[in-house]
Amino acid sequence: MPLVPGNDNAATYKAEPRDLNPYFRTMASELSKGVALVTGAAQGIGRGIALRLADDGFDVAINDITSKAEALALVQEEIKTRASAKGHKISTLVVLADVSKEDQVEKMVGDVVKELGGLDVMVANAGVCLWTSILETTAEEWDRHFAINAKGTFFCYKHAAKQMIKQGRGGRIIGASSAAGKQGFPNLGMYSATKFAVRGLTHAAAREWGPHKITVNAYAPGMIDTPLSESLDATYVQLNAGVPSGAFLAEAAKFGAVGYLGKPEDVAGLVSYLASKEAHFVTGQNVSINGGTYLD
Repeated sequence: MPLVPGNDNAATYKAEPRDLNPYFRTMASELSKGVALVTGAAQGIGRGIALRLADDGFDVAINDITSKAEALALVQEEIKTRASAKGHKISTLVVLADVSKEDQVEKMVGDVVKELGGLDVMVANAGVCLWTSILETTAEEWDRHFAINAKGTFFCYKHAAKQMIKQGRGGRIIGASSAAGKQGFPNLGMYSATKFAVRGLTHAAAREWGPHKITVNAYAPGMIDTPLSESLDATYVQLNAGVPSGAFLAEAAKFGAVGYLGKPEDVAGLVSYLASKEAHFVTGQNVSINGGTYLD
C-alpha cells in the first residue's frame, strides 16, 4: 500500500559568508535572536516549530485561522511557560489570519513588524491534506488545496521577502513541502501537486532573493505523528471496511527505513537549523526528513 509519507546582479554581488545573518541581534526582547513568524501553528508541526524557535531564543509570532484562536492561545502560554522556566525573555504574539487571502497575509506581516520590531524568519507551514482519488476530487477541493498550500505559501514568501529586503539585514524563509512533493502517491494527487508547487517556488525564490542575504528553503516530511496524519488514518479506516483504527499509521511506520513515524519535534529540529546563522550557505533546498520513506 503506497503511503504519504540568478539574477542580473550575480556577477557583481560579493558574498560575505560569515556576515550573512545580521538579524541575529537584539530585537523586541533583550536577548532575542530575532523575530520568527510561524503559520499554521495551532497544532502539529507548526506548533512544534514555534516552540522550538522560541526555545532557540527567537521572539515568535504564531498564526492560524480564527477558529483555532483558543488552541493558539494555549501554544502562546506554553511558549511563555517554557521561556520562564529557562530564564529567557521571549516576546510572543498571536496573529489570526487566513493565509489564502493576500490582504490578510500582508496585514499579518505588518502586525508582526509593528509589535515585535521586524521579521527575520518566516515559516510558511499552514496547509491542508485530503485523502481522495484523482477521479473523485472535485474542483472545489482542488481549489481549496491550492489556495492554502500553494497560494498561501506564495503570499507568505512574497510579503516576508518584501519586509526583509526593506530591513536590509537578510533573513530566512522556510516553507512546507513534503515527501509527496518529491514523488506522487495514490489518493494524494492534489496534495502532491501543491507540494511540488512549493518546491518549485522555493527554488525560484532562493535565486531571486539570494543577493539580499535571504535564504529560502523547505522541509519535506514523510509521515509525522500529528492530528493531520490521524485524520488520514480515520479516512482510510472509513474507506476500508474491517480495517482497525491505526492501521494506516502502522503501515506507514513500516514503510520507512527506520520503522517508526516522525514527531513534530523532529521537523522542528531541522527548521531550527535552517533558521540559524550556520545555515547561511543552504538555500533553494527541499530537505527530506522522512525516516527513509523516500530516498533522494
